[in-house]
Amino acid sequence: MAFVQIIRFKTDRLDEIRALGGDYESATEGRRSVGRNMITKERDTPDSYVMIVEFPSYEEAMRNSEMPETQRMAEQMAKLCDGPVEFLDLDVVEVMS
Repeated sequence: MAFVQIIRFKTDRLDEIRALGGDYESATEGRRSVGRNMITKERDTPDSYVMIVEFPSYEEAMRNSEMPETQRMAEQMAKLCDGPVEFLDLDVVEVMS
């Protein structure tokens, strides 16, 4: 079953977070199990973002989470955020086109 993780955060340092993401992609090429990854901006709340990360399964997401590079990126990202980073873990029940 596909799995999606929603990550909600506030920051005025989005460019630095995006740079972290680029470094992470380079460092984990061929090993990470992330499918699609989107960063969205909340239209009505300044400096508020939601990242939507797709994985083939929960198990693959957990394997990805355990990678040292993933843990380092999460720690560095948290330092760039204003307040706590919120996570929501979702099993995909149905996808419609």
